[in-house]
Amino acid sequence: MMPELVASDIDTAGVALVRLNRPEKLNTMTADLLEQTHKVFSALAEDPAVKVVILTGAGRGFCAGGDLSQGPGGAVTGSLRGEAAAAQLRTYMETAALLHSMPAVTIAAINGACAGAGLSWACAADLRFAADHARFNAAFRGAGLSGDFGGTWTLPRIIGAGRAREKYLLSEPFDAHEALRIGLVSEICPAEQLLERVRTVARDLAASAPIALRLMKQNLIDSEYVSFEEALDKEAARHSRCTETEDAAEAAEAFVAKRPPVFVGK
Repeated sequence: MMPELVASDIDTAGVALVRLNRPEKLNTMTADLLEQTHKVFSALAEDPAVKVVILTGAGRGFCAGGDLSQGPGGAVTGSLRGEAAAAQLRTYMETAALLHSMPAVTIAAINGACAGAGLSWACAADLRFAADHARFNAAFRGAGLSGDFGGTWTLPRIIGAGRAREKYLLSEPFDAHEALRIGLVSEICPAEQLLERVRTVARDLAASAPIALRLMKQNLIDSEYVSFEEALDKEAARHSRCTETEDAAEAAEAFVAKRPPVFVGK
């Protein structure tokens, strides 16, 4: 029986916690871990009850990228070469696409080492929070690799093209305070408080009007691909849809009554 390398649970608020579980290897990626992660992310993406997904790691690492102990690509693509290896890797890289585009808001709780494809995963999430001792590194250049899991697409959009080039090409490690300074993470906090802080943020998000939250995320995703005029069209259609929901009516009534709104997802 395959060991559980990815654990997940969903609380009553609709917040899912996904924890990578290879702590002895800083949660580095193997084929088994990626297959389990893909299965978990796919299920969460299809579950309408899930409003927020938190990704974190067990032990002292978030995810230190691919496990290079079996050679370049060995732990992920095995003995495959050429187009077969690329196809297999692309399948596993769909985990980054799911983090980026699933309907639920995704948050990376970066509890430690975050490097290589692990950094790419963190960048694919909607939000990032880090423990004060977390360390970051694109790391690919030192491994003789060019980069995968979408980091060369997401990182420039988060911290800017120039800084992203620095992180990839110079490949120098940096700490949580630098990550905060350049806008990679939203907040840093003591390691022992990280998960509870992220849960607080997640529960606040989960208490939002579900339709509006999902459409807001879709607007933000679309903004990466469409022209400004197209973005205006999509915003108008989705915003108008929200005005017709029971939740929008409840929010207006709660505002007038000076009380917190109670959303029902309709």
